[in-house]
Amino acid sequence: MRRSHWTLLAASALAGITAPAHAQEAPQADAAAPADDGGIIVTARRQNERLQDVPASVAVITADALARTGAVKAEDFVRLTPGVTIVTGTAEAGDTQINIRGINGARDAESSVALIVDGILKTNTAQLNQPQGTISQVEMLKGPQGALYGRNAAAGAIVIQTMKPTDTLTGAAKLSYADYNTWEASAHVAGPLGGAAGFVLSGYYYKTDGFYKNVFTNSKTVDDKENWAVDGRVVIGQGGPTQLDIKARYGEFHGASLPFNAAFHLPNFGGAFYEDVNKHPFNFYSNIRPTNDQTSFDASIKLDHQLSDNLKLVGWALYSNVNQDLVADGTSADFGRFLSAANPAAQSAVNACFASTAALTGYKVNAPGFIGQIPVPFIFAPATGSTFGPYSPTTCDGTQYQVRKQQDISTEWRLIGDAGAINWQLGAYYLHIKRTVGVSLGADTGNGVIKQLYNAPDSANPTTLLLADRFKTNVYAAFGSVEWKPNDKFDAGVAVRYDIEDRKSSSLVPTATDPFTGGPINPGQAFGALSDKHARFEQFEPKVTLSYKPTSDLNLYANWGIGFKSGGFNNQGSAQLIKDSFVNFFGANVTVNDQYKKEWSSAWEAGLKGNLLDGKVTFDLAGYYTQVHDMQFFEFFVGSFGLLRVVSNIDRVDLKGIEATVTIKPTQGFKLFGSFNYTDSEIKKNSSRPYTVGNKSPYTADYTLNVGMEIEQPVNDSLRFFTRTDYRLTGPTWFHTVQDQSIPTLFSGLLPISALGLPSFVGDGKYDVARRAAFGIVNVRAGLQTDRFSLSVFANNLFDKQYLNEVITAVEFGGSFITPGTRRLIGVEGSVKF
Repeated sequence: MRRSHWTLLAASALAGITAPAHAQEAPQADAAAPADDGGIIVTARRQNERLQDVPASVAVITADALARTGAVKAEDFVRLTPGVTIVTGTAEAGDTQINIRGINGARDAESSVALIVDGILKTNTAQLNQPQGTISQVEMLKGPQGALYGRNAAAGAIVIQTMKPTDTLTGAAKLSYADYNTWEASAHVAGPLGGAAGFVLSGYYYKTDGFYKNVFTNSKTVDDKENWAVDGRVVIGQGGPTQLDIKARYGEFHGASLPFNAAFHLPNFGGAFYEDVNKHPFNFYSNIRPTNDQTSFDASIKLDHQLSDNLKLVGWALYSNVNQDLVADGTSADFGRFLSAANPAAQSAVNACFASTAALTGYKVNAPGFIGQIPVPFIFAPATGSTFGPYSPTTCDGTQYQVRKQQDISTEWRLIGDAGAINWQLGAYYLHIKRTVGVSLGADTGNGVIKQLYNAPDSANPTTLLLADRFKTNVYAAFGSVEWKPNDKFDAGVAVRYDIEDRKSSSLVPTATDPFTGGPINPGQAFGALSDKHARFEQFEPKVTLSYKPTSDLNLYANWGIGFKSGGFNNQGSAQLIKDSFVNFFGANVTVNDQYKKEWSSAWEAGLKGNLLDGKVTFDLAGYYTQVHDMQFFEFFVGSFGLLRVVSNIDRVDLKGIEATVTIKPTQGFKLFGSFNYTDSEIKKNSSRPYTVGNKSPYTADYTLNVGMEIEQPVNDSLRFFTRTDYRLTGPTWFHTVQDQSIPTLFSGLLPISALGLPSFVGDGKYDVARRAAFGIVNVRAGLQTDRFSLSVFANNLFDKQYLNEVITAVEFGGSFITPGTRRLIGVEGSVKF
């Protein structure tokens, strides 16, 4: 840890800066109300119980903490939680990867974290970072939760409770304005409908011009976004023996995509060709307007029916439909894909490439790039050639259009029994998924992007590479659990689940020729027609928990469980593309398959939690050890073909660590928080890249630290002053399995045959400069409030810390694609409720 971080930490402690609300008390409008002794009531085991009694590490963000931090989405919750990190929105809005204690949700695979809203499991990873209505409490569960919460809970679960209908008409509204023309608004109204029915209607809106500017088009089109959603809820029979909970949600997102720059890691070239990602100066100058559009709709109905005094039936059904696409500039300029056309109909794209390069000769781009008189790469034309990074102002890097559409239908039914000292649950789950995923790379003729997966050679945007598939999945699961509590001191539980995922894949790629290379439009077609694929993935997932309370203020606990995430298919042709472009070309030591394996893990946790001094001090200390088998990992490849996204497997990763949280409330209205997590990760076996054994788990921060303070003091009988400050320190992070290694790249294969005639080792890449450095962020909020009104000012990233959101290392390309984190945002917020 750098000295500046220790200095800031010490200053924070002296100034009373606060941390995440791991265990604050706050009144809840719903089931998550305080217990009689003031403790938090949670549903971490699908039953109401005190947070202190749960035999697992659970971070809770109460309604009060949500209001004081402005948290509304998963990225906000994660940054308030130790041992959890997130990468979201770097490619597009639905792209969210949450890492809990070293287990990461690989991009383009299923999530490792389940999202449960009001007892219903959401099925689309894109929903992880969408607003979910008027939230009353958030629980962050760590470790495998599949036996209790179901599919995709291999690393943990986010359990959200939203507002229920009120007995009288109530409502609230909130509006904020901040730098960069940033607006955020939310509102809700709730009340009775007559009889035993009630409703809640919520709305959310967010808009910003973004922090960065496209200097080529002189426009704020790099990270601009607009997002809105409407949520409706009707509850019939609330509090009675039979209750129906009907919900619907619609949302839209419109904004930019892929706000990346490239950094090269070629030490033998020297200078800017060997760049530390943390020192990169970000500049954006693509000639294609990057866009991302997403629409989402889901509707659900949930039944709670008391069959008898000791038996309850709970069932629900969910329909979800999320459609999204993105348009962006390409990455192919430096590999000369558009320097000639095999099909005369595509010659206009070649002409556009040469013309745009000639017109932009000398245009300043990030070093080591430069635009010479012709688009021929400098290694083949040293005197007049160009060096292009991706997303250049010329047309030579082509275009990309990506599509992801998914429809889901799911249902779950469970019986819940209470036999005094023994509680039990038994149930079944079904899910049907229809998903279409496509990546289309096209030539840029200067006439924009045609939003179709395939465009003919004589079109304004001829397709040069197409990876597109339709996936169908049926999921079946049976589960059950039993908890034995013979007395107030001892508690033991066993939960089991058996998952079956039946997956099918069929190609949507037509039989067509690449108009520039003359080969097939999908490299897999060189060996015949792309055939349908079918695979079945199964897993038994037990979970065992033990708890012993020597006193009412101390809980000693331990648990063990199996986590599971289904395997699946990459776009057909991916494996052959990697083999042709890298393995056969320059002997790259990498293996990619069109089908990736299931991921499963064995996780142990032990800890203690409790309180001291009549609840003035609460604490939680835990240690954990997890073995992950066939960890799914996202890989990114760039070459003359353009770009390729695939999922591969890391055979085994070991994770072990410690976690501690403490809350101190010395006086009324004054709270101090602190939490720390350290994760030691190690790759034990990796058939995909054998030389990475001994490296750290990708996307895993070495440590996280949260500290802070919250104050609320009366000004007079009706007016109160409040302030909250959070400091979050995220440790160094590798984003790839390749870390300190030096290995061959595309340049190792190109240099010996180029005009430079350099030996192959000169093109080798070294990736010790691709690790994100530790960074600390301070958020502050202060204001005045009454029972009805509130006015506050806030500063997110108060000291304008420059940090990286993500580093996607394209190993065989010889560099990384990097995207910046958010900058300082200062604003004002007002709210009213009735």
